[in-house]
Amino acid sequence: GGMGGPCGVGPCGGPCGQQEGQQHALYQTQQYEEAGARCCAGCGTKILDRYLLHALDRYWHNGCLKCSCCQATLADIGMSCFAKAGMILCRNDYIRLFGTSGACSGCGQMIPANDYVMRAAQNVYHVKCFACVKCHSQLVPGDRYNLVNGSVLCEQDCLKMLKGSPATVRKGKVRAAIKV
Repeated sequence: GGMGGPCGVGPCGGPCGQQEGQQHALYQTQQYEEAGARCCAGCGTKILDRYLLHALDRYWHNGCLKCSCCQATLADIGMSCFAKAGMILCRNDYIRLFGTSGACSGCGQMIPANDYVMRAAQNVYHVKCFACVKCHSQLVPGDRYNLVNGSVLCEQDCLKMLKGSPATVRKGKVRAAIKV
């Protein structure tokens, strides 16, 4: 926050601000002479390479944008990074630290920072999306649920559905929502 950031204005024309806990794309862009050399957000020196990296509304040398945890060069391992808690992370470390890819397993939409989520096994859900896929009743703390091939089912529907079915089931008890 505050004034005097390295760019002040993001590419959208709005103020430059990182979305907490969101996936950000990395773009390899070619540097054009007439634009003048840009400063690297990682090391602070001018980027004189022909190609530079554009991520988190800033510019970087390809080798300077690294994961805060494993120090992997992010451009070498994929085309996205995650920003959370003042760190820039590769996908694996983000999932390891925060237990989520940032998207709800129910609806597939991004989960905003500071939202409450429900977790089941490795999946994470908006509170409203944590519901039985059959009867759509929302599951609340204390309810028993079953995770069948990644889908959430309440106990009644699971019993109905599983008569004679070899699906893999993970049983669980709903815990209180946690803040991300």
